[in-house]
Amino acid sequence: MPEAGEGVSLSALLASTRRRLAAAGLPDPGLEARLIVEHLTGTERIDALRDPDRLVGLHAAEAVEAAMSRRLAGEPVHRIIGYREFYGLRLELSPDTLEPRPDTEVLVDLALPRLRGIVQAQGTCSILDLGTGTGAIALALLAQVPQARATGIDIAPGAVAMAIANSRRLGLEGRFKATVSDWFENVSGSYDAILSNPPYIRADEMGELAGEVRDHDPLRALLGGDDGLDAYRLIAAGAASFLKPGGFVGVEIGSRQKTSVINVFGATGFRLDHAAQDLAGHDRALVFRK
Repeated sequence: MPEAGEGVSLSALLASTRRRLAAAGLPDPGLEARLIVEHLTGTERIDALRDPDRLVGLHAAEAVEAAMSRRLAGEPVHRIIGYREFYGLRLELSPDTLEPRPDTEVLVDLALPRLRGIVQAQGTCSILDLGTGTGAIALALLAQVPQARATGIDIAPGAVAMAIANSRRLGLEGRFKATVSDWFENVSGSYDAILSNPPYIRADEMGELAGEVRDHDPLRALLGGDDGLDAYRLIAAGAASFLKPGGFVGVEIGSRQKTSVINVFGATGFRLDHAAQDLAGHDRALVFRK
């Protein structure tokens, strides 16, 4: 960190932070430097462009230094700043929530046109988000489809509380509710869409995960059993009881799980409606209908 004195310039603090992240071999030091510095100094990107000599107070500079110590020790940048952007929404995180990632936006993209079609036909639609975490999937869809309503469930009370808090911050609380449930255990009613980014990592793959994921995301949101398919079996077995006629089930999958997940759902009477890949060309999301 530059010598502080009464304060350091915003441009100097950004440059120093970026250099240290780059020296540590982190893949996107420019972006991470901006996220840390802007969050802890209360500035925006335009401030560094318009007023690069703007002084940052000693307290804020020390907060950046503390955040850098955490980042260089391996803590993910979004855990440090406490939120992550997902589908244009700012979602706050807690230790009970998976950090939402761009891969999951593929499932949102698959669900959107189907939900809009249901709204066009019947004026409204209902969504069940299994393992809601931050509320990412449900809240992204509610923000895009004003006629939709969603219920999020999660086994972790802390995740349910965070999803509700995120819905309030986004002004979506009137169309979103969340409850603690072990999958379908406490679910009632019927839904036009049942969606989930379930735990799907095989037990023998846990050691292959990046430390930022393995050491900081909740284990129960990652581990999908010995073969990674435990959650899909539960969803496939229970979904029909809560699905409206003409409704659909959408799930995120691991990049090598497409055939296995199709077989799991096929064994309970579901047929594949659509499959989608992420930006890297990996299989990432599937939609099923009864």
